[in-house]
Order: sequence, then C-alpha cells, then structure tokens
Amino acid sequence: MVLLVTSLFQNWRFKAALPVTVVLGLGLLLFEATTLSLESTARHRVLLVAAGGALAISAVLLVVLAVLVESPLTELKQTVARVRAGDLSARVSFANHKDEIGDLGRNFNEMVRELRESREEIERLHRTQMSRAEHLASLGELAAGLAHEIRNPLAGIAGAAEVIGQQLPAGSSHREVLREVCKEAQRIEMLLSDLLQYARPRPLQFARRDLGDTIEQAVLLARQQVGQQPIQIEFSKPKGLPPVEHDAALIEQVALNLLVNAIQAMDQAGCVRVEMESREGLVGFRVVDSGRGIAPEVLPKIFRPFFTTKGHGTGLGLSLAKGIIEQHGGSIEATSLPGSGAEFSIWLPTAGAPGVVHPNSA
Repeated sequence: MVLLVTSLFQNWRFKAALPVTVVLGLGLLLFEATTLSLESTARHRVLLVAAGGALAISAVLLVVLAVLVESPLTELKQTVARVRAGDLSARVSFANHKDEIGDLGRNFNEMVRELRESREEIERLHRTQMSRAEHLASLGELAAGLAHEIRNPLAGIAGAAEVIGQQLPAGSSHREVLREVCKEAQRIEMLLSDLLQYARPRPLQFARRDLGDTIEQAVLLARQQVGQQPIQIEFSKPKGLPPVEHDAALIEQVALNLLVNAIQAMDQAGCVRVEMESREGLVGFRVVDSGRGIAPEVLPKIFRPFFTTKGHGTGLGLSLAKGIIEQHGGSIEATSLPGSGAEFSIWLPTAGAPGVVHPNSA
C-alpha cells in the first residue's frame, strides 16, 4: 500500500491532476452549499452535471498534458539514453515548438551539438599527440644512438688534445688553441649527456624525504657557482613541511638548473630568492630572480626541447625539468615581466596525497 501511494505521488499525471481535482472538489462543495434551497432531486441532478463536468475537465487536462508534455519528455528520455550510449547525432524533434518545451528541445540539441564538436576536437588532438609522441620516440632513439656513437671519437679527440698540450712548450701560443678545443669538447659532452637523459631518462628512485633538504643542497651548489659575482641567493629552510616522495637527485637537478638560469639572467649585482610553502596536499618552492626577465613572446616556448636564448645552452634544461616534475605528479610554471626578473613555481604532491601513485616508491 505504501509503495502504491509513493508511486502515485511520483507520477507526473497524478501531480498535474491533483490540484485541479482539489479545486473542482472544493467548487462542488461550495456549489452544494449554495443550492441547499433547491429540491433534493434538482440538487442531485445539478450536482451530477457539475461532477461530470469536473471529470471531463480533468480528463481533457490529462490528454492535453499527455500530448504537450509526456510525449516530449518520453522522446527526451530516449534521446538522452542514445547520447549516453555515444550517439552524438541524436536530436529531439520537438525543438521546433514555439513554447517552453521547444526552448528545452533547442537547448538540448545545441548542447549535444557542442558535445559532438568537443569530442571531435579531442579526438583530433589525441591523434595529433599520438603522432607527435611516435615522432619524438623515433627521434629519441636516433638521438641516443648518435650520442653513443659521437662520445667515443670525442673522448679520443679530447685525450689527444691533452697529450699534445703536455708536449708543447710552456710559452707556446698553441696552448690556448688546445684549451679552446678541450672546452668545446666538454661542451659537446654536456650536450650529449643532456640529450641522452632526454631520450632515455633513468627510472625515478622515489623515497619519502624532506623537500627542504633537497632544495638546500641545490642552493649550496648554486652558491659555489656564484663565485665572486655580486649575487646573493637567499634561502631559509622552513620547518614543519610535510614529507614528499621524490627522487632527491633529480629534484635537486631541477632546482639547481633553475638557480643557474637565474644567476645567468643577471648581468650585474642581484638577488635570487628561494621560497618554500605548503598547502593542502602539496609542497612547493619558488625561484625568483631580479634579472632581465623573459620576453612575453619567448615565455610560452621556454619548456620546448632545444629552445634556448643562450648562445652556449643546449635548450634541454627546462624541458628536462618539466618532464621530471610531471613524472613526480607535480607542476611547473613560469611568470615574468621584462626587466623585472622571472619566477618559477614548482608544486609536488605530499607523501600519501590522494590520486598520486609512485610505482617505484621506497
């Protein structure tokens, strides 16, 4: 009985007819009260006619609602089922009605059209990304093979230059040439190392550590590279930061790369600030410099492989940094105004943060 009553109240026909029936019933009671002066037979006849009229009005109302409301709702329900099954060509036919139901149909058809266009765009971008990924994988294999092939003769050249340098007289002008040869050989070796790391990155060794210790080590190394330059690196390791599962060597490499870039961005005296903070599920650090900044047209390109504004750079440092951070489930962003320095922000998930799984975590 309870289920029957609940089912009735959930039926739209019952909900639509109920208020009309109540109003008509109240009207009949009022009518009966005003016809008490009539004879009994006449009153009964009038009441029967009024009750029949009330039933007829209710029946007509239900028929009208069935035609104007139930049919579009049934079609909408069936069309929604088709869309859920993946058929984004489905449309409702009542969109041409010149009423609120028609507005609903037009809005629904427009929504499905936009969903279809979005899916087509996503599929196109997916195909593009897959093609690009295959292309980059092929280039990576080629680059790794070339790097290995170049390293052996390069080592021979560097060794031969060193031997020749030892045999030259102390005041020979050729010593400077050989020093330049060794310097360029070291530069090629650095490029090959970056290229190999980009093409075949080593598996990450995750461990739960204090990220502040890792960043502090990078700051110490960067201060050694400053040397006699009038550049300060400010860092104060905060206390109470939650631990982060990360590969300390690689995150240190990322931080050091950002610090070296910041140092090189300053033509004279300046300051580099390293700041750390935590928020829900994340620990982050920022590298902020007072250098010349990054031009707006260059900023979107800085994480691309082999893109560099330096005459001596490999163009892989920031690209490698971005890949390492993304492998940690984190994010890296850069902001800058020309002449006002640059800021790089890195966020990493804390140990045990929801949705983050490190397959090699120790």
